[in-house]
Amino acid sequence: MSTGTTAAPRERKPSMGAPISTLQGPVGPGFTRPKHKRTATGFGAQDIKSVESSIPEPQRETWRKFSASSFKSKDEFQRETVRHIETTLARSLYNCDEKAAYSGTALAFRDRLIIDWNKTQQRQTFADQKRIYYLSLEFLMGRALDNAMLNVGLKNSAKDGLAELGFRIEDVISQEHDAALGNGGLGRLAACFLDSLASLNYAAWGYGLRYRYGIFKQEIDNGYQVEIPDYWLDFNPWEFPRNDVTIDIQFYGWVNKYTDENGKQITSWQDGEIVTAVAYDVPIPGYGTATVNNLRLWSSRASSGEFDFAKFNSGEYEGAVADEQRAETISAVLYPNDNMERGKELRLKQQYFWCAASLHDIVRRFKKSNRPWKDFPDQVAIQLNDTHPTLAVVEMQRILTDLEGLEWNQAWDIVTKTFGYTNHTVLPEALEKWSVPLLQHLLPRHLQIIYDINLYFLQQVERRFPKDRDMLSRVSIIEESQPKMVRMAYLAIIGSHKVNGVAELHSDLIKTTIFKDFVKIYGPDKFTNVTNGITPRRWLHQANPRLSELIASKLGSYEFLKDLTLLNKLEKFVDDKDFKKEWAEIKYANKVRLAQHILTATGISVNPKALFDIQVKRIHEYKRQQLNIFGVIHRYIAIKNMSPAERKKLAPRVSIFGGKAAPGYWMAKTIIHLINKVGDVVNNDKDVGDLLKVVFIPDYNVSKAEIIIPASDISEHISTAGTEASGTSNMKFVLNGGLVIGTLDGANIEITREIGEQNVFLFGNLSEDVEDLRHNHFYGNHQVDPELMKVFDMIKKGTFGDEGAFSSLVSAIVEHGDYYLVSDDFNSYCTTQDLIDETYKNQDEWVTKSITSVARMGFFTSDRCINEYADTIWNIEPLQVKEEADVRARTGLEN
Repeated sequence: MSTGTTAAPRERKPSMGAPISTLQGPVGPGFTRPKHKRTATGFGAQDIKSVESSIPEPQRETWRKFSASSFKSKDEFQRETVRHIETTLARSLYNCDEKAAYSGTALAFRDRLIIDWNKTQQRQTFADQKRIYYLSLEFLMGRALDNAMLNVGLKNSAKDGLAELGFRIEDVISQEHDAALGNGGLGRLAACFLDSLASLNYAAWGYGLRYRYGIFKQEIDNGYQVEIPDYWLDFNPWEFPRNDVTIDIQFYGWVNKYTDENGKQITSWQDGEIVTAVAYDVPIPGYGTATVNNLRLWSSRASSGEFDFAKFNSGEYEGAVADEQRAETISAVLYPNDNMERGKELRLKQQYFWCAASLHDIVRRFKKSNRPWKDFPDQVAIQLNDTHPTLAVVEMQRILTDLEGLEWNQAWDIVTKTFGYTNHTVLPEALEKWSVPLLQHLLPRHLQIIYDINLYFLQQVERRFPKDRDMLSRVSIIEESQPKMVRMAYLAIIGSHKVNGVAELHSDLIKTTIFKDFVKIYGPDKFTNVTNGITPRRWLHQANPRLSELIASKLGSYEFLKDLTLLNKLEKFVDDKDFKKEWAEIKYANKVRLAQHILTATGISVNPKALFDIQVKRIHEYKRQQLNIFGVIHRYIAIKNMSPAERKKLAPRVSIFGGKAAPGYWMAKTIIHLINKVGDVVNNDKDVGDLLKVVFIPDYNVSKAEIIIPASDISEHISTAGTEASGTSNMKFVLNGGLVIGTLDGANIEITREIGEQNVFLFGNLSEDVEDLRHNHFYGNHQVDPELMKVFDMIKKGTFGDEGAFSSLVSAIVEHGDYYLVSDDFNSYCTTQDLIDETYKNQDEWVTKSITSVARMGFFTSDRCINEYADTIWNIEPLQVKEEADVRARTGLEN
């Protein structure tokens, strides 16, 4: 309807995406404040100040009035838990089971963490200090609820609150799935580091992949490992999908080089396939502090959306979801089997997807500061946890040159000042390599950059060592093989300003063996050592609460959980009879708990009074689970040949194994098969009875480790000397009062130095003799140990089933050179086991060794590691946090 008058033009509102600080006109009562559209990585420090000053005081006052606050008491915890059960889960008093109780409890603590998480991110943004970004393909976090309750000091409130609601806290905690984001020590180290970074108030982010099915769930069927998907994400209250934080990641395509109108050479990576990375954030609480850091995990999805309607309507029902399924495989499984070419391509895709998404996120955050690029290394430190994230070096160079327009030399200077590289292996065959044709196909621009980096590096080497032409081929990133291969460890060294090993022997070995040419080129200062450590919060306080409580009662507080060197005060109680009695009682109670778990998981009944001999870790020939099981068979033979009188003198023993074999690693799977078949025979032999039991605990993970490790009397760390970089399970066992049988390898050497040789059972050849022994196997008159041959004879007789099933294990030692020196160390191993039997009979002496060992473990905390990294590699400082006092009081850090 027309009125005959012209309507006033509609007032144009400012863009919803505009920063508040650029808006014109008054702000205050009577004026509507435009909504701010949240950007992907939040605000910079200046943005926050501008936004805050633009918000009218009444609005700020209203917000403050109703702002969420953290619960601090049992009653407040119960209110939050019941509210979540009734409103988030739609359950009631009548149908609240243990799973619902877990969900409500987890959501209550999750909310509490998020309040501190928000404050931490704001605090770190305002401080505008240098941050450390930790890139790891694995983060073996374990269960989050127990850790969260302990770190914020409210486990007792939760325990009492749940009891009044009719639930045992142990039953509630056990409902949680382990986060299936890792497999072995590499991932657990990364998780310990995140705990320490938060506990020490460093500004830090972890970056990883959100694996939908983990590595796999291990089941044992007729003695064989069977892999099934691990559906751990059924309910995960500990992650936050950031659907607004997405990054498009490119694969395949081709490279276009041209000169622009200004005469500048432009390189453009074009076409190919786009997959979208979606961020999921996981809060990481520190212990005894208000700091909650962030772990950002990337999930993959199709950039075109998950459903193609056109294909569906034309009858291509499977094709309608094909793009989404193909994209989702990238973040589906940790370490897809790479025995086939498609598996190799998927692994490389996985690594680039994660590195590229993480780098773009880091760069985007830096660009908000409006600093010049030369400041990038002063604001950002990136640590590569092993070679998996090495493509981040190449991607960073691509971002700076192709996308940001920096000159090649300037960009490369920034890259090499930003990255640090942690090496985790001395085995040349374990150093990652990717074929040039595969890289050319999947990442054509990155291969060009790798060749550019290699040329730049080799020209430097040639100038410094003009007469050593062989060195060029030895240190080249490109291995001249068929096909040509890209040596990722070399790329990581060249692209980093510091390279560290993870134990003293390991750091010395990499400098004298696999990387000795690089030491000559760069000098020794580029290479350093940071011996690994573990977080005492999880591996003592959480896994062994009674022992932690006993120690705190003697030391006066739980301060030792933040300064583990305080444990040395325990030595003065080593002759205190009441203290030793309680120490032994705690160990026995932990063994009873493990015996119950073994019965439930395997149906095998074990005697908790027997010596518990434990080896739990990733199954690999160099870790020598085969030496252990051959030793068990040797013991079985000895028991069978004993008289009844001799058997009465023998200390009963339970040999406990656990760990996963990589799906494509047949030899490791054969070791698992043999362990189970030996157990079937030994555990049902009436002559043996309780004198020897053999147990394989399936699906070893962090939460099972928290039951197994505190129950250990002796643990086995028996890798061939010079093959284990560090090992951290050895530290966990000793910190829980278990003694160690081990070779002089990895961190065993430093543990021995700290706790005293009299408290460790050492055996075997030294690393400096390994090469000579291997040479002798082929060219000398080497004979397999006669006692070991008796073990092989028993296997060949079919005692443990079809001998053909185990022929590869036997022939590796008898016919194929015994690369891991099982025969050379067998006699020494068995003799040392006999010494353990004798020592265990004197329980008073055994407990003394146990207490002394724990008291001297102060060096092996991950807090010490992080401070060393911060000082010598990252050059970062911790933030001061004001809210610590009440958290410290709740966690028992102060009297």
